[in-house]
Amino acid sequence: MQSNDGAVSRETPSPIGESYADTPIAAAAERASQVLTPGAAGTLPRPPRPRVITVANQKGGVGKTTSAVNLAAGLALRGLRVLVIDLDPQGNASTALGIDHRAPGINSVYEMLLDEVPLRDAIQRSPANENLFCVPSTLDLAGAEIELVSVVARESRLRNALNDDVLAEMGFDYVLIDCPPSLGLLTVNAMVAAREVLIPIQCEYYALEGVGQLLRNIEMVQAHLNPQLHVSTILLTMYDARTKLADQVAAEVRGHFGDKVLSTIIPRSVKVSEAPGFGMTIIDYDPGSRGSMSYLDAARELALQGARKDDVQ
Repeated sequence: MQSNDGAVSRETPSPIGESYADTPIAAAAERASQVLTPGAAGTLPRPPRPRVITVANQKGGVGKTTSAVNLAAGLALRGLRVLVIDLDPQGNASTALGIDHRAPGINSVYEMLLDEVPLRDAIQRSPANENLFCVPSTLDLAGAEIELVSVVARESRLRNALNDDVLAEMGFDYVLIDCPPSLGLLTVNAMVAAREVLIPIQCEYYALEGVGQLLRNIEMVQAHLNPQLHVSTILLTMYDARTKLADQVAAEVRGHFGDKVLSTIIPRSVKVSEAPGFGMTIIDYDPGSRGSMSYLDAARELALQGARKDDVQ
């Protein structure tokens, strides 16, 4: 996984084999490049140091993992080097990025948290994009919270692995951490490791349910473990234009969080739900769809918003 100079090699073989050029993923990636406006790649600003963003919401089914992987794919498609940390034992982010996280002997975030392997050795490259990488999750991670209880500085295990010097050495611009739908030790590790929190909120009834508790937890982490942590971004997901409720929820969220809410709204889409079943993001699976275009716009807005607000300082 590493070149002679210690950086992550872009020539690392695909984890699914050498026949990548003949796969549907390669064909989809080619279609995606045709859909994008010529010259779009490389137009997004690179942060002066890696932006580490935790994608969190303990309420399930809000599009958290979907948003994490598709935002990562959108950033990578425009030339930024992106790492996804799959901190959910279900491993859905790993699956969506085309990583075979059930392969015997694979290094994962579990081994990394227990200091059995360094970050560099746990990274896998997504077959869809040479700029997109993942530290996969395995079922072993389900027991990590119990194993970490007696470990010294258990809340800082992920931060120690993701220090700025290591990330900069590997050339990463963004690190997106996909959290489990809970507020346990794994999520706390993600918040201690990050400087920013991105909260996906679905445009449905009870949309803000649980967000208050999440915000209180963020404040506790900020007060005791990570003073730099703050909510930088809110992403509205699962928007259904046929209902008035969706508009009401969107207006309520914007009224509460103000300019932290991205102007791009992710529509409810069957294609977005189908894509992970093929080991792909929506951007690779159906690049011309509304869902794909929305996530590309959201990724662009995320990068520009960070530059405008100076969130990386």
